[in-house]
Amino acid sequence: MDDISENEIIVLCVRWYLQYPLSYRNLEEMMAERGLTIDHSTIARWVLRYAPVLNQRIRSEMRHPNRSWRVDETYIRVAGQWTYLCRAIDSAGNTIDFLLSPYRDTFAAKSFLQLAVAQAGRIQPRVINVDGHPAYPVAVEQLKESGELGRNCRCRRSPYMNNMVEQDHRYVKKRVVASQWFRSVDGALNTIAGYEAMNIIRKGQIRWRRKTDTLGQVRFLERIPRHRGVTDSAGLPVPHVFTLPFATLPLRQLAGISVSPTRRNHAVPAE
Repeated sequence: MDDISENEIIVLCVRWYLQYPLSYRNLEEMMAERGLTIDHSTIARWVLRYAPVLNQRIRSEMRHPNRSWRVDETYIRVAGQWTYLCRAIDSAGNTIDFLLSPYRDTFAAKSFLQLAVAQAGRIQPRVINVDGHPAYPVAVEQLKESGELGRNCRCRRSPYMNNMVEQDHRYVKKRVVASQWFRSVDGALNTIAGYEAMNIIRKGQIRWRRKTDTLGQVRFLERIPRHRGVTDSAGLPVPHVFTLPFATLPLRQLAGISVSPTRRNHAVPAE
């Protein structure tokens, strides 16, 4: 593998980790089989750095969801505590958004629906299917009163119709278990953002990329357009994350690069 460039190694490690249920040590061994000595902690830093940027950059390339949504929560362990991972998909199985919350209450439900509505853009849900938890009907009514949801939007309690989103949880849960859970909230948010991004690409939600076009999906990852929200410590735009000028920076230089905050917040703070 003498002819492979460093940026290709980074892309390969990040993509494999986010797409398949592998641990960092699994990837370290896989790279060693190919004659590359890469420590698992280095791969971890690449994932934590690039996964949220990948999630940001694909959002403008996604197809719009339809107007029938499924919303549900699952459990993951973060910093030794069980935490709720809220996720939303449409009736075709397309991912809309996610949110991490320590609680399952009306405030978390409302925050998540606001995030999902913002992500969907001009597409307003016609019906939101939920399980029997009472927080969502209250949150939907509050959003309808504030004008963030249309007056005709219905909140339908139907556990069996949420089987689709419960099955969709498996993609994330399998990878979370393989990673042996998370030690921090930031690490969980960054990594799950990458899981969701790869799941979106795998489902064929990217424009002009079919679900079965694996090679096209790989090429898309290498040509993601520049995102304005990524800056370095001096506030200057960072070059394209998956091109040579940025990917080949030494790890000691990567410490000065950060993702600027956006209006999207995928975590509900604990009281």
